[in-house]
Amino acid sequence: MRILDKYILKKFLSSFALILMLLLPIAMAIDVSEKIDKFLRHTDLSLNTIITDYYLNFIVIFGNTFMPLALFIAVIFFTSKIAGNTEVIAIHSAKISFTRFLRPYFIGASIVAFIGLTMNHFIVPKSNKTYGAFNNAYLKKKDYNSDLLNNVNLQLGPNDYIYIKTWAVERKQGYKFSYEKFEGNKLKYKLLADNIRWSEADTSFILSNYQKRIILSDRDSIENGVLLDTLYTFTPEDLVNVDDLAKEMNSIQLYKHIQQSKARGISNLNTYLVEFHKRTSLPIASYILTFIAVCLASKKKRGGLGINLAIGITLMFVYVFLLKIAEVLGAGAETNAFVMVWLPNIFFGTLAIYLYLRNAKN
Repeated sequence: MRILDKYILKKFLSSFALILMLLLPIAMAIDVSEKIDKFLRHTDLSLNTIITDYYLNFIVIFGNTFMPLALFIAVIFFTSKIAGNTEVIAIHSAKISFTRFLRPYFIGASIVAFIGLTMNHFIVPKSNKTYGAFNNAYLKKKDYNSDLLNNVNLQLGPNDYIYIKTWAVERKQGYKFSYEKFEGNKLKYKLLADNIRWSEADTSFILSNYQKRIILSDRDSIENGVLLDTLYTFTPEDLVNVDDLAKEMNSIQLYKHIQQSKARGISNLNTYLVEFHKRTSLPIASYILTFIAVCLASKKKRGGLGINLAIGITLMFVYVFLLKIAEVLGAGAETNAFVMVWLPNIFFGTLAIYLYLRNAKN
């Protein structure tokens, strides 16, 4: 590795670490000011628990969230500095091409991407679980309905749907259950029950006060009963908050859960797929954001660092905005989660290629 590569790589990593270390204390200070009264309400809550269960995981989760922003600002910051000091002009005068100039940036982006991949796939999910448990135990307002989910809908297959008016998560019991089976747009079978309860022993559901209705071509067949043991392709875990559950599983567990759910015939798994694909797309964006930042900041401009930072932060907000839209749309049953999650990277990757080609010609 040449002296130039070591020089730029050192600037890259030190600036990235510095920006990240500036952002995290600010976020923590704001959080402490908002949560201090809630901490003090719990006399059984020790300082050690707050630090180990809450703020250590806070640093992991929000540090991982801030990484793309910190990377983008860091690259713009130090590249604008060396461009302003005419160091980039000296580099090009030494017959070093723009492509060769990018090599230490690529190495730095690879290091950040590797850290991001490791954190997203294995470390952050564990932190999300502990952080979420702390929030539920000490910070969220408790009421008698905290264990209840209302109006739970689930699509089991292309033509099979269930509905539960109220589901008690801890007791694994629901009220006002409905199962419907369609052929095209026509309802062919319906099962209603006052109560539904999960039986752990034989992994089945027990329905009470049920009514079966089979819709034939010329009449309806109706059967009433008190108790009915039945098997379905879903489990109680499929009824809880899908978004939280997906974020708390590491990628191996999440992949297995997706495959098991597919085998059980559950059709809409896009919320899980969005979370799974996002864990890779965000770290890979390190390359795209790095190259865009270098292309924007490697030329000396009127306004210098200030104008480069303004453009960079604007682009960063556009990226985050597109990412959030892609996540929401990707969770829909009719969309391709993989395509939607990678769409912001495709858009900004195209921009990065355009800026690279423009700079490489000069």
